[in-house]
Amino acid sequence: MFGKSRSVAVALAATTALVLSACGGDDGGGGDADSDEPINIGIIADLTGATGDVGTPYNQGMLAYIDWRNGDGGIEGREIAAESNDYAYEVPQAESLYKQYVNDGVVAIQGWGTGDTEALSGSVAKDELPFMSGSFAEPLTDPEEAPYNFVVAPTYSDQMRVALNWINEDSGGSGEVAVFHNDSPFGLAPVQDGEDWVAEKGYDLGYAAYPMPGGSANYVGLLSQAQSQGAKYIVIQNVASPAALVAKDIAAQGLDMKIVCLNWCANELFIDSAGAEAAEGHILIQPFAPLTAEKPGHEPITEYLEAEGTDPETIGTSYVQGWYAMHAMAEGMEATLVEGNDLSGASIKEALETMGPIDTGEVIGGGSLEFSADSHRGTSSTGVYQAQDGKMVELEASATP
Repeated sequence: MFGKSRSVAVALAATTALVLSACGGDDGGGGDADSDEPINIGIIADLTGATGDVGTPYNQGMLAYIDWRNGDGGIEGREIAAESNDYAYEVPQAESLYKQYVNDGVVAIQGWGTGDTEALSGSVAKDELPFMSGSFAEPLTDPEEAPYNFVVAPTYSDQMRVALNWINEDSGGSGEVAVFHNDSPFGLAPVQDGEDWVAEKGYDLGYAAYPMPGGSANYVGLLSQAQSQGAKYIVIQNVASPAALVAKDIAAQGLDMKIVCLNWCANELFIDSAGAEAAEGHILIQPFAPLTAEKPGHEPITEYLEAEGTDPETIGTSYVQGWYAMHAMAEGMEATLVEGNDLSGASIKEALETMGPIDTGEVIGGGSLEFSADSHRGTSSTGVYQAQDGKMVELEASATP
Protein backbone atom coordinates (compact mmCIF):
# COMPACT_ATOMS: atom_id res chain seq x y z
CA MET A 1 0.00 0.00 0.00
CA PHE A 2 3.05 2.27 -0.08
CA GLY A 3 1.82 3.84 -3.28
CA LYS A 4 -1.39 5.33 -1.89
CA SER A 5 -1.81 9.05 -2.31
CA ARG A 6 -3.52 11.56 -0.08
CA SER A 7 -5.27 14.75 -0.94
CA VAL A 8 -5.35 16.63 2.32
CA ALA A 9 -2.15 17.57 4.03
CA VAL A 10 -2.07 18.14 7.76
CA ALA A 11 0.82 20.08 9.17
CA LEU A 12 2.98 18.35 11.74
CA ALA A 13 3.45 19.94 15.11
CA ALA A 14 6.65 19.90 17.14
CA THR A 15 8.07 16.46 17.71
CA THR A 16 9.20 16.68 21.30
CA ALA A 17 5.82 15.53 22.55
CA LEU A 18 3.03 14.90 20.16
CA VAL A 19 -0.30 13.20 20.16
CA LEU A 20 -1.43 12.78 16.58
CA SER A 21 -4.93 11.75 17.48
CA ALA A 22 -6.88 11.53 20.67
CA CYS A 23 -5.38 8.72 22.70
CA GLY A 24 -7.49 6.36 24.69
CA GLY A 25 -10.58 4.36 24.09
CA ASP A 26 -12.36 1.81 26.20
CA ASP A 27 -10.58 -1.05 24.50
CA GLY A 28 -7.09 0.12 25.50
CA GLY A 29 -5.95 1.08 22.04
CA GLY A 30 -6.35 -2.28 20.32
CA GLY A 31 -9.57 -4.11 20.90
CA ASP A 32 -11.97 -6.18 18.86
CA ALA A 33 -11.54 -6.62 15.13
CA ASP A 34 -14.68 -4.54 14.50
CA SER A 35 -13.67 -1.66 16.80
CA ASP A 36 -13.46 1.83 15.34
CA GLU A 37 -11.35 3.23 18.18
CA PRO A 38 -7.91 4.76 17.46
CA ILE A 39 -4.96 2.40 17.64
CA ASN A 40 -2.61 3.54 20.39
CA ILE A 41 1.14 3.20 19.99
CA GLY A 42 4.05 4.73 21.91
CA ILE A 43 7.21 6.24 20.41
CA ILE A 44 10.49 6.58 22.31
CA ALA A 45 12.61 9.11 20.41
CA ASP A 46 16.07 10.64 20.70
CA LEU A 47 15.68 14.30 19.82
CA THR A 48 18.21 15.89 22.15
CA GLY A 49 20.65 13.13 23.14
CA ALA A 50 23.91 11.79 21.75
CA THR A 51 22.26 10.47 18.57
CA GLY A 52 19.73 13.27 18.12
CA ASP A 53 21.32 14.38 14.83
CA VAL A 54 19.77 11.37 13.11
CA GLY A 55 17.16 10.56 15.75
CA THR A 56 15.24 13.76 15.08
CA PRO A 57 14.65 13.26 11.33
CA TYR A 58 13.92 9.55 11.99
CA ASN A 59 11.19 10.61 14.41
CA GLN A 60 9.87 13.20 11.96
CA GLY A 61 9.62 10.56 9.24
CA MET A 62 7.73 8.24 11.54
CA LEU A 63 5.24 10.92 12.56
CA ALA A 64 4.83 11.99 8.94
CA TYR A 65 3.94 8.43 7.94
CA ILE A 66 1.26 8.30 10.64
CA ASP A 67 -0.13 11.65 9.51
CA TRP A 68 -0.13 10.49 5.88
CA ARG A 69 -1.74 7.15 6.69
CA ASN A 70 -4.42 8.69 8.90
CA GLY A 71 -5.16 11.17 6.12
CA ASP A 72 -5.54 8.23 3.79
CA GLY A 73 -8.13 6.45 5.93
CA GLY A 74 -5.89 4.94 8.61
CA ILE A 75 -5.60 1.20 9.13
CA GLU A 76 -8.84 -0.48 8.06
CA GLY A 77 -10.63 2.76 8.88
CA ARG A 78 -8.97 3.24 12.29
CA GLU A 79 -6.62 6.11 13.02
CA ILE A 80 -3.20 5.59 14.53
CA ALA A 81 -2.95 7.52 17.80
CA ALA A 82 0.75 7.92 18.48
CA GLU A 83 2.38 9.58 21.46
CA SER A 84 6.01 10.54 20.89
CA ASN A 85 8.41 11.64 23.61
CA ASP A 86 12.10 12.43 23.79
CA TYR A 87 14.26 10.21 26.04
CA ALA A 88 17.54 11.97 25.20
CA TYR A 89 19.34 8.63 24.67
CA GLU A 90 19.09 7.84 28.40
CA VAL A 91 18.07 4.25 29.13
CA PRO A 92 16.35 5.05 32.49
CA GLN A 93 14.20 7.66 30.70
CA ALA A 94 13.29 5.10 28.03
CA GLU A 95 12.24 2.67 30.76
CA SER A 96 10.11 5.37 32.36
CA LEU A 97 8.40 6.18 29.07
CA TYR A 98 7.82 2.49 28.45
CA LYS A 99 5.95 2.16 31.76
CA GLN A 100 3.89 5.23 30.87
CA TYR A 101 2.93 3.76 27.51
CA VAL A 102 2.00 0.42 29.05
CA ASN A 103 -0.26 2.24 31.49
CA ASP A 104 -1.76 4.16 28.54
CA GLY A 105 -2.72 0.84 26.92
CA VAL A 106 -0.61 0.94 23.77
CA VAL A 107 -0.58 -2.17 21.55
CA ALA A 108 2.91 -1.64 20.10
CA ILE A 109 5.97 0.57 20.59
CA GLN A 110 8.52 2.21 18.31
CA GLY A 111 11.84 2.72 20.09
CA TRP A 112 15.27 3.94 19.12
CA GLY A 113 18.69 2.96 20.51
CA THR A 114 20.40 -0.37 21.02
CA GLY A 115 20.96 0.05 24.76
CA ASP A 116 17.33 0.87 25.53
CA THR A 117 15.92 -1.61 23.00
CA GLU A 118 17.94 -4.43 24.56
CA ALA A 119 17.08 -3.24 28.08
CA LEU A 120 13.35 -3.31 27.29
CA SER A 121 13.38 -6.57 25.35
CA GLY A 122 12.40 -8.73 28.32
CA SER A 123 9.60 -6.35 29.31
CA VAL A 124 8.05 -6.19 25.84
CA ALA A 125 8.11 -10.01 25.71
CA LYS A 126 6.39 -10.26 29.09
CA ASP A 127 3.84 -7.59 28.17
CA GLU A 128 3.40 -8.98 24.61
CA LEU A 129 4.08 -5.66 22.90
CA PRO A 130 5.59 -5.72 19.37
CA PHE A 131 8.65 -3.46 19.41
CA MET A 132 10.54 -2.01 16.46
CA SER A 133 13.35 0.50 16.76
CA GLY A 134 16.29 2.21 15.13
CA SER A 135 18.57 -0.50 16.52
CA PHE A 136 19.63 -3.23 14.13
CA ALA A 137 21.62 -5.26 16.65
CA GLU A 138 21.73 -8.92 15.61
CA PRO A 139 20.46 -10.53 18.87
CA LEU A 140 17.16 -8.67 18.40
CA THR A 141 16.38 -10.82 15.36
CA ASP A 142 16.26 -14.07 17.35
CA PRO A 143 12.70 -14.89 18.54
CA GLU A 144 14.17 -17.22 21.16
CA GLU A 145 15.97 -14.28 22.77
CA ALA A 146 13.68 -11.38 21.83
CA PRO A 147 10.24 -12.75 20.82
CA TYR A 148 8.53 -9.35 20.44
CA ASN A 149 11.40 -7.41 18.78
CA PHE A 150 11.40 -7.01 15.00
CA VAL A 151 14.36 -5.61 12.99
CA VAL A 152 13.31 -3.86 9.79
CA ALA A 153 16.75 -3.63 8.16
CA PRO A 154 19.87 -5.77 7.76
CA THR A 155 21.59 -5.97 11.10
CA TYR A 156 24.66 -3.91 11.93
CA SER A 157 26.56 -7.20 11.71
CA ASP A 158 25.23 -7.87 8.20
CA GLN A 159 26.19 -4.32 7.22
CA MET A 160 29.67 -4.91 8.64
CA ARG A 161 29.95 -8.16 6.63
CA VAL A 162 28.97 -6.31 3.44
CA ALA A 163 31.50 -3.58 4.29
CA LEU A 164 34.29 -6.11 4.80
CA ASN A 165 33.40 -7.89 1.55
CA TRP A 166 33.65 -4.56 -0.26
CA ILE A 167 36.97 -3.72 1.43
CA ASN A 168 38.40 -7.14 0.63
CA GLU A 169 37.60 -6.65 -3.05
CA ASP A 170 38.67 -2.99 -3.17
CA SER A 171 41.98 -3.71 -1.45
CA GLY A 172 42.85 -6.56 -3.74
CA GLY A 173 42.56 -9.06 -0.92
CA SER A 174 44.94 -7.58 1.64
CA GLY A 175 44.78 -4.57 3.93
CA GLU A 176 44.24 -3.18 7.39
CA VAL A 177 40.81 -2.19 8.71
CA ALA A 178 40.28 0.12 11.68
CA VAL A 179 36.77 0.11 13.18
CA PHE A 180 35.85 3.42 14.83
CA HIS A 181 32.75 2.92 16.94
CA ASN A 182 30.46 4.73 19.32
CA ASP A 183 31.44 3.68 22.83
CA SER A 184 28.07 2.10 23.61
CA PRO A 185 26.07 -1.10 22.96
CA PHE A 186 25.10 0.46 19.60
CA GLY A 187 28.71 1.02 18.63
CA LEU A 188 29.94 -2.36 19.81
CA ALA A 189 27.09 -4.33 18.23
CA PRO A 190 28.90 -5.42 15.02
CA VAL A 191 32.53 -5.32 16.17
CA GLN A 192 33.07 -8.95 17.18
CA ASP A 193 30.90 -10.25 14.32
CA GLY A 194 33.12 -8.32 11.91
CA GLU A 195 36.28 -9.91 13.31
CA ASP A 196 34.61 -13.33 13.13
CA TRP A 197 33.63 -12.66 9.48
CA VAL A 198 37.25 -11.94 8.51
CA ALA A 199 38.28 -15.27 10.00
CA GLU A 200 35.31 -17.19 8.55
CA LYS A 201 35.92 -15.90 5.03
CA GLY A 202 39.68 -16.31 5.31
CA TYR A 203 40.29 -12.68 4.37
CA ASP A 204 43.85 -11.37 4.66
CA LEU A 205 42.62 -8.27 6.45
CA GLY A 206 43.98 -6.82 9.68
CA TYR A 207 41.19 -5.73 12.02
CA ALA A 208 41.26 -3.56 15.14
CA ALA A 209 38.55 -1.59 16.93
CA TYR A 210 38.77 1.84 18.53
CA PRO A 211 36.08 3.47 20.71
CA MET A 212 35.31 7.06 19.69
CA PRO A 213 35.22 9.43 22.69
CA GLY A 214 31.98 11.38 22.72
CA GLY A 215 32.08 15.15 22.31
CA SER A 216 35.52 15.20 20.69
CA ALA A 217 36.51 18.27 18.69
CA ASN A 218 38.53 16.05 16.34
CA TYR A 219 39.73 12.49 15.93
CA VAL A 220 43.35 13.18 15.01
CA GLY A 221 44.63 11.02 17.86
CA LEU A 222 42.46 8.08 16.83
CA LEU A 223 43.58 8.41 13.22
CA SER A 224 47.19 8.39 14.42
CA GLN A 225 46.54 5.03 16.09
CA ALA A 226 44.93 3.73 12.89
CA GLN A 227 48.00 4.93 10.94
CA SER A 228 50.22 2.97 13.29
CA GLN A 229 48.11 -0.08 12.50
CA GLY A 230 48.63 0.59 8.80
CA ALA A 231 44.91 1.02 8.20
CA LYS A 232 43.68 2.50 4.93
CA TYR A 233 40.04 1.60 5.61
CA ILE A 234 38.07 3.13 8.51
CA VAL A 235 34.73 1.43 9.13
CA ILE A 236 32.60 3.77 11.27
CA GLN A 237 29.73 2.54 13.46
CA ASN A 238 28.50 5.86 14.80
CA VAL A 239 26.15 8.66 13.83
CA ALA A 240 26.81 11.24 11.13
CA SER A 241 28.31 14.15 13.08
CA PRO A 242 31.39 12.41 14.56
CA ALA A 243 31.92 10.51 11.31
CA ALA A 244 32.00 13.83 9.47
CA LEU A 245 34.72 15.03 11.85
CA VAL A 246 36.81 11.97 10.93
CA ALA A 247 36.36 12.77 7.23
CA LYS A 248 37.46 16.37 7.83
CA ASP A 249 40.53 15.19 9.77
CA ILE A 250 41.49 12.75 7.02
CA ALA A 251 41.18 15.51 4.40
CA ALA A 252 43.03 18.11 6.49
CA GLN A 253 45.99 15.78 7.02
CA GLY A 254 45.99 14.42 3.49
CA LEU A 255 45.75 10.82 4.73
CA ASP A 256 45.32 7.95 2.29
CA MET A 257 42.29 6.50 4.08
CA LYS A 258 38.79 5.60 2.98
CA ILE A 259 35.81 5.68 5.32
CA VAL A 260 33.14 2.98 5.09
CA CYS A 261 30.14 4.21 7.08
CA LEU A 262 27.47 1.84 8.39
CA ASN A 263 23.81 2.84 8.55
CA TRP A 264 23.63 5.81 10.95
CA CYS A 265 26.50 7.76 9.41
CA ALA A 266 25.78 6.64 5.84
CA ASN A 267 23.60 9.58 4.90
CA GLU A 268 23.36 13.11 3.57
CA LEU A 269 24.12 14.61 6.97
CA PHE A 270 27.56 13.00 6.89
CA ILE A 271 28.25 14.52 3.47
CA ASP A 272 26.84 17.94 4.32
CA SER A 273 28.62 18.12 7.70
CA ALA A 274 31.97 17.00 6.31
CA GLY A 275 31.60 19.09 3.18
CA ALA A 276 31.47 17.64 -0.32
CA GLU A 277 35.24 17.79 -0.80
CA ALA A 278 36.09 15.99 2.46
CA ALA A 279 33.34 13.42 1.95
CA GLU A 280 34.24 12.68 -1.66
CA GLY A 281 34.81 9.01 -2.41
CA HIS A 282 33.86 7.60 0.98
CA ILE A 283 31.59 4.54 1.04
CA LEU A 284 28.14 4.42 2.63
CA ILE A 285 26.47 1.12 3.60
CA GLN A 286 22.84 2.26 3.70
CA PRO A 287 19.93 -0.23 3.75
CA PHE A 288 17.32 2.51 3.09
CA ALA A 289 17.44 4.09 -0.33
CA PRO A 290 17.73 7.90 -0.17
CA LEU A 291 15.05 9.97 -1.90
CA THR A 292 17.52 10.81 -4.65
CA ALA A 293 17.48 7.13 -5.69
CA GLU A 294 13.86 7.64 -6.79
CA LYS A 295 12.56 4.18 -5.93
CA PRO A 296 8.81 3.45 -6.30
CA GLY A 297 8.43 3.49 -2.51
CA HIS A 298 9.61 7.10 -2.40
CA GLU A 299 6.53 8.36 -4.26
CA PRO A 300 4.20 8.68 -1.23
CA ILE A 301 6.95 10.44 0.74
CA THR A 302 7.60 12.93 -2.02
CA GLU A 303 3.88 13.56 -2.51
CA TYR A 304 3.42 14.09 1.22
CA LEU A 305 6.34 16.48 1.49
CA GLU A 306 5.23 18.52 -1.50
CA ALA A 307 1.70 18.73 -0.09
CA GLU A 308 3.24 20.03 3.13
CA GLY A 309 5.23 22.63 1.21
CA THR A 310 8.54 20.91 2.03
CA ASP A 311 11.24 20.54 -0.61
CA PRO A 312 12.10 16.80 -0.82
CA GLU A 313 15.70 17.74 -1.57
CA THR A 314 16.00 18.93 2.03
CA ILE A 315 14.98 15.54 3.43
CA GLY A 316 17.62 13.00 4.37
CA THR A 317 17.64 9.22 4.55
CA SER A 318 17.03 9.08 8.31
CA TYR A 319 13.55 10.51 7.64
CA VAL A 320 12.94 7.73 5.08
CA GLN A 321 14.02 5.17 7.67
CA GLY A 322 11.45 6.42 10.18
CA TRP A 323 8.72 6.42 7.53
CA TYR A 324 9.33 2.79 6.58
CA ALA A 325 9.83 1.53 10.14
CA MET A 326 6.33 2.78 10.88
CA HIS A 327 5.09 1.36 7.57
CA ALA A 328 6.24 -2.12 8.60
CA MET A 329 4.41 -1.92 11.92
CA ALA A 330 1.25 -0.52 10.30
CA GLU A 331 1.23 -3.31 7.72
CA GLY A 332 1.35 -5.87 10.53
CA MET A 333 -1.63 -4.19 12.17
CA GLU A 334 -3.55 -4.10 8.90
CA ALA A 335 -2.90 -7.80 8.29
CA THR A 336 -4.19 -8.55 11.79
CA LEU A 337 -7.45 -6.73 11.16
CA VAL A 338 -7.90 -8.10 7.64
CA GLU A 339 -7.74 -11.61 9.10
CA GLY A 340 -10.54 -10.64 11.47
CA ASN A 341 -8.40 -10.95 14.59
CA ASP A 342 -8.56 -8.73 17.64
CA LEU A 343 -5.80 -6.11 17.64
CA SER A 344 -3.62 -7.33 20.49
CA GLY A 345 0.16 -7.38 20.72
CA ALA A 346 0.16 -11.16 20.36
CA SER A 347 -2.01 -11.08 17.23
CA ILE A 348 0.14 -8.34 15.64
CA LYS A 349 3.24 -10.44 16.33
CA GLU A 350 1.62 -13.47 14.72
CA ALA A 351 0.57 -11.41 11.70
CA LEU A 352 4.10 -10.07 11.20
CA GLU A 353 5.47 -13.62 11.37
CA THR A 354 2.97 -15.11 8.91
CA MET A 355 1.81 -12.35 6.53
CA GLY A 356 4.59 -12.86 3.99
CA PRO A 357 6.60 -10.08 2.34
CA ILE A 358 6.00 -6.43 3.28
CA ASP A 359 6.45 -4.33 0.15
CA THR A 360 8.69 -1.28 0.59
CA GLY A 361 8.79 -0.25 -3.04
CA GLU A 362 12.51 -1.11 -3.27
CA VAL A 363 13.35 1.28 -0.45
CA ILE A 364 14.68 -1.24 2.11
CA GLY A 365 17.43 -3.54 0.93
CA GLY A 366 16.31 -3.27 -2.63
CA GLY A 367 12.95 -4.97 -2.07
CA SER A 368 10.72 -6.18 0.70
CA LEU A 369 10.81 -7.31 4.32
CA GLU A 370 9.71 -10.69 5.56
CA PHE A 371 9.60 -12.02 9.12
CA SER A 372 8.92 -15.55 10.31
CA ALA A 373 8.41 -17.37 13.58
CA ASP A 374 12.04 -18.51 13.28
CA SER A 375 13.61 -15.15 12.43
CA HIS A 376 12.73 -11.49 13.03
CA ARG A 377 15.44 -10.31 10.61
CA GLY A 378 13.42 -8.47 7.97
CA THR A 379 16.17 -8.62 5.36
CA SER A 380 19.92 -9.08 5.03
CA SER A 381 20.16 -6.92 1.91
CA THR A 382 21.54 -3.38 1.81
CA GLY A 383 22.42 -0.67 -0.65
CA VAL A 384 26.04 0.42 -1.13
CA TYR A 385 26.58 4.09 -1.99
CA GLN A 386 29.51 6.43 -2.52
CA ALA A 387 29.78 10.14 -1.81
CA GLN A 388 30.27 11.79 -5.20
CA ASP A 389 30.02 15.56 -5.77
CA GLY A 390 28.07 16.00 -2.54
CA LYS A 391 25.50 13.29 -3.34
CA MET A 392 24.85 9.66 -2.41
CA VAL A 393 25.44 7.67 -5.59
CA GLU A 394 24.26 4.07 -5.68
CA LEU A 395 27.00 1.51 -6.40
CA GLU A 396 24.92 -1.59 -5.65
CA ALA A 397 21.20 -1.83 -4.86
CA SER A 398 20.95 -5.03 -2.83
CA ALA A 399 24.24 -6.31 -1.54
CA THR A 400 24.14 -9.25 0.86
CA PRO A 401 26.83 -10.82 3.03
